[in-house]
Amino acid sequence: MIMKWMDGNSDCAGKTLPRLARLRGAASMAVMLIAGGICLRAQAATAAGQSVPAAAPASSQSAGQNAPAAPTAPTSPTDLTGIWQGTLHIPQANRDLRIEIKVTKADAGGYKTAFYSIDQGGQPLAASKTSFEGGAVAFSIDVIGGKYDGKMSPDGKTIAGTWSQGPNPLALNLERTTEDAAWPIPEPIKPMAADAHPTLDVATVKPSTPGAQGKGFGFQGTHFRTFNFNVNDMIAIGFGLHAKQIIGAPDWLGTDLYDVDGVPDVPGRPNIKQMGDILQGLLKDRFALKYHREQRELPVYVIQVAAGGPKMKESAGGASDPQAFGFRGLGDLIVGNMTMKDFAMGMQSAVTDKPVVDQTGLTGRYDFTLKWTPDDSQFAQFRSAVSPQPPAAGDNPNAPPSLYTAMPEQIGLKITATKAMDDVIVIDHVEKPSAN
Repeated sequence: MIMKWMDGNSDCAGKTLPRLARLRGAASMAVMLIAGGICLRAQAATAAGQSVPAAAPASSQSAGQNAPAAPTAPTSPTDLTGIWQGTLHIPQANRDLRIEIKVTKADAGGYKTAFYSIDQGGQPLAASKTSFEGGAVAFSIDVIGGKYDGKMSPDGKTIAGTWSQGPNPLALNLERTTEDAAWPIPEPIKPMAADAHPTLDVATVKPSTPGAQGKGFGFQGTHFRTFNFNVNDMIAIGFGLHAKQIIGAPDWLGTDLYDVDGVPDVPGRPNIKQMGDILQGLLKDRFALKYHREQRELPVYVIQVAAGGPKMKESAGGASDPQAFGFRGLGDLIVGNMTMKDFAMGMQSAVTDKPVVDQTGLTGRYDFTLKWTPDDSQFAQFRSAVSPQPPAAGDNPNAPPSLYTAMPEQIGLKITATKAMDDVIVIDHVEKPSAN
């Protein structure tokens, strides 16, 4: 299962659950929970609940065996550099994903690896670490919690290995190829103009399928989609708020679930603010939302730097690069290229029972993982959409610590409950969606 907040165009294989957060592609945010343990992209997310549409249907060949024959490429069993490709079979979705890996020498020695899931878009994912010793190949991509382990053949032409992004490794066998014979990598979607204020040119809004697991939103190609989203979710994400900052909402705003599919009136990959513009426009046009803003004293959580300082890795990405806020399971978080304000927004949207305020004073962008055992107050908006539930820590000595212990220990931040003045939206008028 994975929950995300990201931007760009990415697809996740396996049974998807709504996600709170993953926009892949540029700087957009989305939310998604995905069951099955495999999700290859860390960019604008595929709307939760969708299968992997871009990938070819699975063939009768086993993973890695249906790569096209390539012209002879320079090979050496002692050199990893070059282009490698193979096919990853996703049994949960009965889909094949073509994987292309480009390995070059790093300036400081060692190797640099760029990973492309080309049926999910042309955005490369940079490996955090690559090793090659005695024919053993390993690289990890921390931003999506992925890891590859393989063994090069004695002739240096192939690598037999597995891809892990969850509890169940999948076979991914690679074949060395040439630039001319390599699978073409699609052009990444360009960012939306920074001064654009997009709305959905045409959108369908339909009640979600009863009993469907998960919830989420994001971009798939040029389409904006939500899955199992209620209006409170839309307001919270669209305005960057917690549900408890929405005042005067009728009960159905938190219970009626909708799937939305629409195309923005501006081309390109939206950033986080533009994702909010899209949702705000949808709420105004299709739900006749009218509101006003106030400030009220509310119970909140504040995030601050813990004693000893931050322990997070500064991201190499910039404001227009893909972001990641994804869960491999409830309490198993991957964050990539996010500011502390973004992190606070992700936590309040996905995890906490109160708004979250960033008081760290940190201005950079960070990559990190965070693992904890959730308590009953956390993930309330997703527990009804996720099965099975994570077990309580109980007396299990191997269980991760609570969030309040995990944050200082693992990332050098602390989260504390208090009261503070914060923004709220007061609902003046809202209606069930107009007809398509």
